[in-house]
Amino acid sequence: MGHVSLPRRVSVLGSTGSVGVSTLDLLEKAGAEVEVAALTAGRNVERLAEQALRWRPKVAVVEDESKLAELRDRLSGSGVKAAAGQAAVVEAASADAQWVMSSIVGFAGLAPTLAAAKAGAVIGLANKESLVCAGPSLLRTAKLAGGAVIPVDSEHSAIFQVLDPMNAQRVLRLILTSSGGPFRPWSQEQMAHATPEQAIAHPNFSMGAKISVDSATMMNKGLEIIEAAYLFGMSGDRVDVLIHHQQIIHSLVEYADGSTLAQLGAPDMRTPIACAFAWPDRLPWPAPRLDLAAIGQLTFEEPDLRRFPALKIAKEALAAGGAAPAVMNAANEVAVAAFLDRKIGFLDIAATVVETLDRVSGQQLNIAGGDVLHDAQQIDTMARRVAHDVVAGLGR
Repeated sequence: MGHVSLPRRVSVLGSTGSVGVSTLDLLEKAGAEVEVAALTAGRNVERLAEQALRWRPKVAVVEDESKLAELRDRLSGSGVKAAAGQAAVVEAASADAQWVMSSIVGFAGLAPTLAAAKAGAVIGLANKESLVCAGPSLLRTAKLAGGAVIPVDSEHSAIFQVLDPMNAQRVLRLILTSSGGPFRPWSQEQMAHATPEQAIAHPNFSMGAKISVDSATMMNKGLEIIEAAYLFGMSGDRVDVLIHHQQIIHSLVEYADGSTLAQLGAPDMRTPIACAFAWPDRLPWPAPRLDLAAIGQLTFEEPDLRRFPALKIAKEALAAGGAAPAVMNAANEVAVAAFLDRKIGFLDIAATVVETLDRVSGQQLNIAGGDVLHDAQQIDTMARRVAHDVVAGLGR
């Protein structure tokens, strides 16, 4: 197979986070011939400046406007334009790039991802919230603009690679695998006293605090159930989760003829990033090789829905439809932040999400209107306000 050598204009949104760093590392190790249009970060000016001096994008953007002077100082004389603020991040996402890595964490990633979709870029999507909060609209926008959305989460990348579009109607189930997180063997009583430090200690990956807590509650899998349903046109009852601690099988697709196809690989985010970057080609790079003999065995177990209610919450939100997934996502972000600030306990995260969904369930919410971003932002703001009220009550 030949080297993917076609020069490409790329942008990396969230370049200083774990996925963004892995993306740039992959491109360097693969010797990919790219021209970087834009790099964006939240607050990490030092790393953003280092990346900008290495890759020389046209613009480097820090979302935190108070960091602009420092960014300009670090990039002085480099020819790289420095910018700051949410609007500048969205503008960078609209840059003339053929491929955009969307890896901004949280709801903040929705506006720039939609902007990239409207610009017709091929989007490597690592931002769960864009799909959870506005999945159908995002996918429709990308298609109409002549672009595409290729999932970067290892689970959805696995399904993307083994789900045959010609036989999609013969798929019975999508099976997402999960490490089970750091609390997989813990009792509910133990989890009630879990600390933020314990929750962010993921057994297989080094991730940001918010994503790590989502792994510990298994809300990350809840979000992924919703993502899979939107990405692959499946109802929630046809998307299941299987605990697979080794994280070698990343997901499975079960067909009507009894065949179950799986994608395997070493647990390294650069592999699904490489897939999203080069698809339908394959990008040669010094990837870690899978040695099944050395691993010896692969184990599996059903998730405990009593200890990890996030899976049930997510399926119910997906079934409710409309804005329920967006409300769930906003409530979860608020609850995780409160837990990390030691305002609520670990088990209160799921309780906050449930109570928030209950309180707003009677309101008429819709994200299928003309201005998707405006509607999603209104829903997000409202849901966060309710979730903060719930947290305040739990923290008393």
